Amino acid sequence: MTTTFDRYRFAQVLLDGGEPLEALALLQPVEEEIDGNAAALLLLGRAYFRSAQLERAREAFARVVALDPTDTYARFLLGRALERQSRLGEAQVQYRVAVAMSDRPEYRERLDEVTGRLEPDGG
Repeated sequence: MTTTFDRYRFAQVLLDGGEPLEALALLQPVEEEIDGNAAALLLLGRAYFRSAQLERAREAFARVVALDPTDTYARFLLGRALERQSRLGEAQVQYRVAVAMSDRPEYRERLDEVTGRLEPDGG
């Protein structure tokens, strides 16, 4: 019998191997069961994001942020999903929070990129 944890671990291997749809096939049946687990929701969101299911990715990342508002990686990924949906103002907010809590260069790069695209003169 496959446990939820087994599904999670195998889905992680599949996603890391570039197979987001296969990872989703393992995670979606237990989505309600993992709803309160930030790590599992983050993995689910990453699988949605990598398979270009941006609204579902946004929802999963937003649930992670609701569970742990200090998770800078979840905020960064929420910003990425919003940015890919052309919701630049909302993405900028998430990037700003991530940058304020972490000095990771990729967070600053995304914030600067989105901020430049939001400025009237294009940067």
